Amino acid sequence: MELWVILGILALAGIFVVMIYNRLVALRQTREQAFADIDVQLKQRFDLIPNLLETVKGYAAHEKEVLENVTEARAGVKGAGSDLGERVQAENMLSRAMMNLFAVAENYPDLKADTNYRQFMSELSDIENKIAAARRFFNNATSELNTAVEQFPAVLFAASFGFKKQEFFEIEDADRATLEKAPDVQF
Repeated sequence: MELWVILGILALAGIFVVMIYNRLVALRQTREQAFADIDVQLKQRFDLIPNLLETVKGYAAHEKEVLENVTEARAGVKGAGSDLGERVQAENMLSRAMMNLFAVAENYPDLKADTNYRQFMSELSDIENKIAAARRFFNNATSELNTAVEQFPAVLFAASFGFKKQEFFEIEDADRATLEKAPDVQF
């Protein structure tokens, strides 16, 4: 009889561990899917940039450094490995370069009136909104995974199953300050 009780307790403990493991796997998969959603939007932005650059080049030919910075940052994104931290850093550099490009474009009223430029900017704005939404979803999935990994009793098993606290997809402080700065409006 005692043997059956011990076996029953061990079976329940095993089922409990399997349930914890399955929950952690599901949360990890949700996080990975969320990053894949971000990746789709970043790819669309990546593909739009050359067209935008060509449009700006015609108007701002003497702004060579800004155009080169965008091109280099874009190449950095393409060359970024699969490491999330490296990818986030490359994407942040591209975002900074694009902000500089937009600032230069403000100096060219004819460019801002150009149909192609306006179309590309509209598409880019739409993509940036989708990226922001995807980042929020990714960061929420990351938060849920991190919470599950750190909560008791999962914390007892998570490390042995290869689960650890994950990084958020965050904008660097320098970029956040630039994004939060109110634009100058002139009439």
